[in-house]
Amino acid sequence: MIALIRPDSWNLPLFLHVLGAMALVGSVAAVALASSKAGDSVLFRRVTFLTLTTVVLPAWVLMRFAGQWIDSKEDLPDDPTWLGLGFIVGDTGLIVLLAITIIGWMATRKEGRRWAPKTVTILSTLYLIALLVAMWAMSAKPD
Repeated sequence: MIALIRPDSWNLPLFLHVLGAMALVGSVAAVALASSKAGDSVLFRRVTFLTLTTVVLPAWVLMRFAGQWIDSKEDLPDDPTWLGLGFIVGDTGLIVLLAITIIGWMATRKEGRRWAPKTVTILSTLYLIALLVAMWAMSAKPD
């Protein structure tokens, strides 16, 4: 019901937040897929790292800052659970993404490190699941 009475001035920050979230989910899925196929492939390791640095991190920045922008425009009473969950997944996600990026960089430096692509696959899959839960909570608003 809140979306039905949303002022037009909220459209841009909400659009940017959703755009950033969609790009983030898609690029994290691409990272999980590329790193799962990396094994001994230098190409997949580089694709994973380049996707992290050129798509995932900028998408996170867009999602997080546009989310803060739309939150500052809305005057929500108390702090709804769905909003808190979004902040938790977003903020802790930066730490996870930085760890994934560092491990992905390490994977491109030495080909013998078979643990690095596996770790990137596991962490990115777990973060993808967290993003999907946050996306469900923000769209369903189960308060």
